Amino acid sequence: MSFRFTATLPLSRHAVDRDNDARAQPDLFERLWADAGTRVLPLWRGTVLLAAAGNDRPRLLLLEPADLTIDPAAALRVYLGLSLDADAAEPVGTPLVAVPLDDDQAAALEPDASRWVGLRDYATLLSDRDTGILTESLGILHWHDSHPHCPRCGAATDVTTAGWVRHCPEDGSQIFPRTDAAVIVLITDDRDRVLLGSNAMWEANRYSLLAGFVEPGESFESAVVREVFEESGMRVTDPVYRGSQPWPFPASIMVGFTARLADSQQAGSLVPDGTEILDLRWFSRAELADPENGIMLPGPSSIARALLDDWLAQPEQPGV
Repeated sequence: MSFRFTATLPLSRHAVDRDNDARAQPDLFERLWADAGTRVLPLWRGTVLLAAAGNDRPRLLLLEPADLTIDPAAALRVYLGLSLDADAAEPVGTPLVAVPLDDDQAAALEPDASRWVGLRDYATLLSDRDTGILTESLGILHWHDSHPHCPRCGAATDVTTAGWVRHCPEDGSQIFPRTDAAVIVLITDDRDRVLLGSNAMWEANRYSLLAGFVEPGESFESAVVREVFEESGMRVTDPVYRGSQPWPFPASIMVGFTARLADSQQAGSLVPDGTEILDLRWFSRAELADPENGIMLPGPSSIARALLDDWLAQPEQPGV
């Protein structure tokens, strides 16, 4: 299978060895905190700091453990793995750790809230290593925020395995990180137009591909067919997998597909669900490229934009 398309997706880039075997070492964080070569990524409410300017591209601010004014024994720490980026400021093999800060800790590190930036704004600008560890950190820290208690008995859980498992002290169960799969699909008709929808939460004239979560007992392909019908009233055929991208907002992985309208006679019978999707339209390449239309498309960090850009770059194929 070719990963050429996936390799172009901003949040699917990485240059880290997650070093799974090291997670089970009981003294891992003690050794890492005693090692001045360890680098820590501080996060505050899903945002990070950038290192001082002067580089070819922005890079994440990574600190030595001693630079953080936290109690390491009480802090949540997640071992991200070993850096593999030969072009990074840190040598290959540098251990990387994520640490979430509370408001006071973040203010002590950087009181100017405007300097704390998000992944969406910088995903396409950061290196593969920095994008990868920020995506990884957001996903795992969102999981910790939403799973402080045992789902079986409600007891508060303990963090183990270098931040990758939560253990229930009452019933002995282990809770592992969860990722919610969602399909996203680029649909074309026999006139080689693309179907886009406008979400109820967006401003006017913002459109994107149709998407939805995979339900229990459902294949990705079945989810494509069901979600498209639920949101548009359209029946599609031939779902073709293109690639996947983590989307830690808060805990998803977007599984990208293309599909075709099953019956060309349906094209004029679009039925928005009225809850999530308020408007649906078929667009030609020329219509999307025309600035006079004022159509706003998904941001450059999304797989939706990558699928659209890939389609826009192809020659028109009317009658397909």
